[in-house]
Amino acid sequence: MSTNTEIEVRYAVGPNEVKSYNTQQLRDTFLVDTLMQADKVTWVYSHYERFMVGSAVPVAGQLSLETLDALKAECFLNGREMGIINVGQAGTVCADGQKYHLGNKDALYLGRGNKKVTFESDDVNAPAHFYLNSTPAHKSYPNKLVTTADANVLHLGSLDTSNERNIYQMLINTVVDTCQLQMGLTSLKPGSVWNTMPAHQHDRRNEVYFYFDVQKDQAVSHFMGEPKETRHIWVHNEQAVISPPWSIHCGSGTQNYSFIWGMAGENLDYDDMDKYQPSELL
Repeated sequence: MSTNTEIEVRYAVGPNEVKSYNTQQLRDTFLVDTLMQADKVTWVYSHYERFMVGSAVPVAGQLSLETLDALKAECFLNGREMGIINVGQAGTVCADGQKYHLGNKDALYLGRGNKKVTFESDDVNAPAHFYLNSTPAHKSYPNKLVTTADANVLHLGSLDTSNERNIYQMLINTVVDTCQLQMGLTSLKPGSVWNTMPAHQHDRRNEVYFYFDVQKDQAVSHFMGEPKETRHIWVHNEQAVISPPWSIHCGSGTQNYSFIWGMAGENLDYDDMDKYQPSELL
């Protein structure tokens, strides 16, 4: 493995174990705080749905998507699909000779079977920050670039409840063909801080939240756990939280922010969720 690639493997734990976790154990298990390192491709391999969370920040030069010992495959996408959303400045992803230019908040889907993938920034002084999600794939679907203009946009919430937000459905089955991966991003309006309220869980798939556009010295409190046994994790800019199927997921920031949601599991039904009103949470 190249010294430019790092991976951490995390095994799944159940709700009974988590009830006894202290703050550091909770963070070590679910918080991903190693993303967006300059000139590195970093991964966390989660055993929830074998979902992989990663990043690539090319500064000094081009970075390659390399296979990993954990995959036991000749190339990274041999049996996987991948979603990419750029949360930095403009950059280019090249997949088997085809170049895709991604501006800020543009997304790219790469199907199973792509052999050579590279990442590059347009300007080394203003690098791209490529956020990566990958899941196992049973067949190959075509690569597709999806900009925020191409996304299906939902406007939800209100300033009265501090959760007015736009949801950009980007790499979901109504926009692009995928095996199981779904990705998109949510941006909260100024004055709004609550995301995903009412909170929900979906026992049929896991989800990962990646928080960005979190201003310096600000933070987001991410809520997780069973609906009657909730916990919280303080999250800073460009950090992610792995949300297991048995857990709710929602959050509140000290200022408005954005986050990327990525899902994988039993089905591709975006609305497959069990909602819990604020009055039902403990």
